[in-house]
Amino acid sequence: MKLGKNLQYLRKLHGNMTQEKLAERMNVSRQTVSKWENGEVYPELDKLMELSKMFSCTIDGLLKEDLEPNDACFSKVTLLHVPAFTLGRYVMISPQPEDDVHRYLDDWAKRSGLYDWILNPRQIGWDFPFVSMEQQNRFGLRGYVAGWILPEGFEPKCPGVEIYTQEATSYARITVHDPFRSAFDRIPKGYQKILAFLGANGFKESHGTAYLGCFEEVYDNDGETYMDIYIHADCVGKGNLHTDFSRGM
Repeated sequence: MKLGKNLQYLRKLHGNMTQEKLAERMNVSRQTVSKWENGEVYPELDKLMELSKMFSCTIDGLLKEDLEPNDACFSKVTLLHVPAFTLGRYVMISPQPEDDVHRYLDDWAKRSGLYDWILNPRQIGWDFPFVSMEQQNRFGLRGYVAGWILPEGFEPKCPGVEIYTQEATSYARITVHDPFRSAFDRIPKGYQKILAFLGANGFKESHGTAYLGCFEEVYDNDGETYMDIYIHADCVGKGNLHTDFSRGM
């Protein structure tokens, strides 16, 4: 069982959470948490479910897998030229905004005729930062934006999303294998690796309102889950750029 080592690792990732703080969150004693980490006892199923939700990992991963990632789950950072695209996007603020916005967009794709136009449309998303501290702390709310990349010539049969168009520009991209195995760690680390690459190579993260500053795309390939992370970067004319918007894996 990997539980003890994983709990110690996840506590450090979660703001260096102490055993006392975790015990308070789980409504158990500090001694109980210590016994979990020392392998003396194992949490009951309801506590395992709470732990997996808190740390954004599966119960199976918490018990059996080494959640501390190694570099093998990350691709090299790639600079690429992303052509212009049109997005049908929607924002959701809720305790589980990713799941909620994906369900909404799936329903919209059916009503709008998008699924009749293209079999497997691509969807991208990113965190929505404009959530107040009261919403976060008092109600446990977070924000997330997701949108369909709309094919050229497509006219929706119904409203319900914001239509956003972006001109061609440059991005840095990394691919993360199995990102939700330890989402609280792997996804932020993917962003950190891109920023480190940009800084080490003299490129700059580029901010503005004429383009998306960053976004993510999740997809499956041969039964494996991947996430491509994109950060807008000022790298035009400063290196060899790939000229397509195909998925990383």
